[in-house]
Amino acid sequence: MLSAILVFIAAFATIIVIVWAGLQLLQPQEDAIGDRLEALRSGGVVNGSSMIGGGSAKRKARGFTGQVLNFVSSVPGGDDWVKGSEKRLRYAGYRGEEALGRYVTIAVGFFLFCMLGMAWSQRNNDFSNAFGGFVAAGIIGFIGPQFVLGKMATNRRKRMQEGLPDTIDMLGIVLGTGLALDQAMTRVSAEMEFIYPDLASEFSTVTMQVRAGQERAKAFKGMERRTGLEDIKSLSAMIIQSERFGTPLSTALNAFAKDLRDKRKLRAEEAVGKAGIKMLFPIVLFILPVLFVITLVPAVIKTMHDMQLLGTGK
Repeated sequence: MLSAILVFIAAFATIIVIVWAGLQLLQPQEDAIGDRLEALRSGGVVNGSSMIGGGSAKRKARGFTGQVLNFVSSVPGGDDWVKGSEKRLRYAGYRGEEALGRYVTIAVGFFLFCMLGMAWSQRNNDFSNAFGGFVAAGIIGFIGPQFVLGKMATNRRKRMQEGLPDTIDMLGIVLGTGLALDQAMTRVSAEMEFIYPDLASEFSTVTMQVRAGQERAKAFKGMERRTGLEDIKSLSAMIIQSERFGTPLSTALNAFAKDLRDKRKLRAEEAVGKAGIKMLFPIVLFILPVLFVITLVPAVIKTMHDMQLLGTGK
C-alpha cells in the first residue's frame, strides 16, 4: 500500500513538473540583443544559434531546469542528445538555454511518468511478465517528446516555406523604394508579423543582431541554421553576395520570389497528384467494406428468409 502511494505521489509530481515546464517553454524567448551582450561578457561569439550548443559540454545551471540540463549532459551520450534536441528546438522556433532546459525537463519528466505509470499498472505482476511493458513504456517515454518536437519543427518550416515567396516579393518592392536593407527588413517584418509570424521573427532577429554589432554575413548564417531551409540559404547567399559586390538586390529578389512561387505551385500540384493515391487505402480499408455490407447484407438476409419460408412450405 505504501509503495502504491509513493508511486502515485511521484507520478503526480512528475505531471506538475511537465505542465510547468511546458507553460514556461511556450513563453517567447526572443532576445537577440541580450544574447549578444552575454556573448561579449563571456568572450564568446554569437553565431545565430544557441549559446550552449557550440560543442562544449559544460553548461550553466539556472534554476531547476538548468540543474536537470546539467545532469542529463553529464550522462554518457546525454550531451549529444541535448545537442540534437537543441537543433530541433531551433527549427521549432525556441532558442536559448532556458528553452532547452525546459524541454529537457519535459522529456525527462515524461519518461519518468511513463515508467511510473507502467510500474503502477504492473504492480501485481512478476517482473518477467512486466518486462515487456517497461520496455514499451521506455520507448514511448523516450520517443514521444522528440516526435512532438519534430512535428512542431516540420510545421514551422512548412509555414516559412509557404510564406517565403510573398515575403521576398515584398522585400524586393520595399528595396525598390530606396530604403536600406536593414530598414527594408524591419518594414517587411512589421508588415508580415500577423500573416507569417515565423518569418517576421527571423527577419527581425537578423536586423537586431546586425544593429547589435554582428556582421551581416554571420547574422544570415545564423538564420540558415535556425531555419534549415535551402531557400533561406539561397536568400542569405544572394544578399551577402549583393552586399559584397555592390550589385542591385531588388531585381534579384523579384526574380528569386518568382522562382519560389513556381516551386510552391509545383508542390501544390504534387500534393494534388498524391491525394488520389493516399485516398486509395482508406477507401479499400474502410469505405468499400461498409459499402459491401450496406448493399449485400439486406439481400442476403432477404434470400435466407425466402429460403426458410420455402423450407417450411409456407
